[in-house]
Amino acid sequence: MSSSRKKRGTEKGVYGLPRVSRLPRSFATLAIIVAMMSTVTALVVPVVKSAGSYRTPQAGGAAPGTTTQTATGPLTALDRDFVKRVRLAGLWEIPAGRMALAKGGTAEVKTAGQHLVDGHTALDRADLEAAAALGMDVPSEPNDQQKGWLQQLDAAQGAEFDRLFANIVRNAHGQVFAVVAQVRASTQNSTVRDLATVANSTVLDHMTVLEETRLVNYGGLSALPAGSASPSPKPAGQR
Repeated sequence: MSSSRKKRGTEKGVYGLPRVSRLPRSFATLAIIVAMMSTVTALVVPVVKSAGSYRTPQAGGAAPGTTTQTATGPLTALDRDFVKRVRLAGLWEIPAGRMALAKGGTAEVKTAGQHLVDGHTALDRADLEAAAALGMDVPSEPNDQQKGWLQQLDAAQGAEFDRLFANIVRNAHGQVFAVVAQVRASTQNSTVRDLATVANSTVLDHMTVLEETRLVNYGGLSALPAGSASPSPKPAGQR
């Protein structure tokens, strides 16, 4: 080898830095692809996580006074209250109807009891279906006031039972009837509207058969909303 030829060593690049050997073109291309995939993953994963954490608000857990969106239209606080009231009605009026069938002293009282059992069994089924479609939770037992009514009826016998049954149940129906009419006229939710239509005919039927017992004290009917103090029927002779 000629002495004038420089010995091979580390070649110097710009500014005296060691020159990096050139990578094979295929390897460099692969590195670029991997880098691009990493960048895309970093951008996409947070979006996927965000989308997975979103849940449609459940009507049953909505804050009081709020309106939520459902597949069958807006669901207002009044709509939710109505669905719950219908459920509560069935939870105590079906047992009350069964008491009337067992203890009623007249054919009219027994007929009213049968209407309560049949009507609220069907209405309760429709209410549970509506609640499920709307994503709502509904009560599983009567409220304290309704339990009190059932206790009064359970303790009564003979003519006293007939009188209490006709007046307590008719009073409760009269209170909820106004709510049913308001919901039926104002709701924008088709599921609630259908339920209100069924409830309207059911409640009207029950009011009618209770009045046909000729034991209802109209002067003692309460104008307060359902859920207020228990009605205190006067003797049947006081009109």
